[in-house]
Amino acid sequence: MAFDILIKNGLLVDGTGNPWFRADVGVSEGKIAEIKRLGNTKAEKVIDARGSVVSPGFIDIHTHSDLTLLINSRAESKIRQGVTTEVIGNCGLSAAPVRKETLNFLKEEWGLEAKSVEWNWCSLGDYLNRLEKQGTSLNVASLVGHGTIRTAVIGVENRSLTHKEMEEMKTLVAQSMKDGAFGLSSGLVYLPGCYAETSELIRLCRVVADYGGFYTSHIRGERETIVEALKEAIEIGEQASVPVQVSHNCPKYGAHGRFKEQSEIYEKARARGVDVTFDNDAHTDFNPPLSMVLPQWAQAGGNEKMVARLESLKTRNKIKKEIVEDKFPGPGYSGLVKHGRWDRIFLFHCKKNKDFIGKNIKEIAKMMGIDPFDVYFDLIIEERGEVSAIFNYIEEEDIRTVLRHPLMMICSDGAALAPYGVLGKINGYSPCSYGEYPYILERYVREKKVLTLHEAVRKMTSFPAQRLGLRDRGLLREEMWADIVILDPNRIKDRATSHHPYRFPLPNFPHKYPLGIKYVLVNGKIVVEKGKHNGVFPGRVLRHPVDKPANMRK
Repeated sequence: MAFDILIKNGLLVDGTGNPWFRADVGVSEGKIAEIKRLGNTKAEKVIDARGSVVSPGFIDIHTHSDLTLLINSRAESKIRQGVTTEVIGNCGLSAAPVRKETLNFLKEEWGLEAKSVEWNWCSLGDYLNRLEKQGTSLNVASLVGHGTIRTAVIGVENRSLTHKEMEEMKTLVAQSMKDGAFGLSSGLVYLPGCYAETSELIRLCRVVADYGGFYTSHIRGERETIVEALKEAIEIGEQASVPVQVSHNCPKYGAHGRFKEQSEIYEKARARGVDVTFDNDAHTDFNPPLSMVLPQWAQAGGNEKMVARLESLKTRNKIKKEIVEDKFPGPGYSGLVKHGRWDRIFLFHCKKNKDFIGKNIKEIAKMMGIDPFDVYFDLIIEERGEVSAIFNYIEEEDIRTVLRHPLMMICSDGAALAPYGVLGKINGYSPCSYGEYPYILERYVREKKVLTLHEAVRKMTSFPAQRLGLRDRGLLREEMWADIVILDPNRIKDRATSHHPYRFPLPNFPHKYPLGIKYVLVNGKIVVEKGKHNGVFPGRVLRHPVDKPANMRK
């Protein structure tokens, strides 16, 4: 038979975790038609993959591309590193459902990206229809965010829900599942998820369970409270009878070396029958706005209200006290501020204090002769909130330990970006968005040998496909959709990661595509060819099956 595309002479790493084998791959009508030695079989397009690895396309189980895909459908930074499917709506924050009365709160949570999008949808189904109509270069599966739903119902208030409000949230979860959501995500260190009680999440997850979905969580603390927070996530899954995916679960500063305790908790939960797994990226640093370290209530209402709070000496002292006390644990990088590790926080982006870029807060404080806390707060005030830093907040030893764990799958925790247009103007250090998968294959497979190539590919492909319930993606198998990556294992290289010491600015930093990704196919169409984007949009919006639940709970 003649194929649409014939991939010849490659080393197939099929996603199962087995070592490579030699075979050709014939693609017809978007799917893998045959895998074997195909000789001189004819095809419209023949790709010689001699010396290259042929693998399933990478499935990024944890991303934040909800709005960037609407801004730029080419998904440049993801597709060029081999990602063929993204899972959006993570950390409790999805683009839908929305209500006009509370939409401004949601836009504040999304930040700068929200300004470049016309919000003309209400339900998750409306949003997915818009994304589908616009088209994308890769496949997209969506979770629905607990924080987004809570915002729609009561805004960002710190209180328990009334019975009526709880029922409204359950209705929105059910509708989102019917619209095709694969599950519910939570972000319990962010507004407004930090105010949710465990019982609230259990009741919502029972709705998710009725529709066969799963629960994923940025848990309620990634440092000193990481063990208790992990237990809470597992309790929610156990009580609601829903599978659990713990997001980016590497210990952060303040919990270094505690993954052994976490591992024991995972193993005991699995022994009890709880379907719990986790994901993680492999970078030790992150580039958030300085304001994200402030207590959640201090961030509410936008930058001007936040700045006004810091300008009040009384409120400023209260904020400082709460950061140190950490009663509502903030994101993992907050631990550097809590513990006074100012030497690990490097100013990255600002407009008024550019001379300080590349210096850490400790150095700036010494230069100015004032307390580092005051430097930190004053920078937020002077820059009106538009200031970010690189927080070096994870130990590489923990990254290696987590990578080896059998329950861990790989994610980027990034968004689909591009070095041009609106997305090119978003100032940020984005190695996860541009090079997460090449970085792991370069550093932890080829150089450090923390993982074998076939095990790394399994964690990038069939494992996340299993969690999502995608039975027709994630493996090189006949009748599977032809989401395929062809890469050079000896040349693959991430070019978006800075290494210590941080030196800014760097040429074209950090928007650089990786090397070594030769071809990327999505649903049988070539999107990346010889390292260049073909400008095609064969991606699909994947929807979780919406069959009527068999045992709907009241």
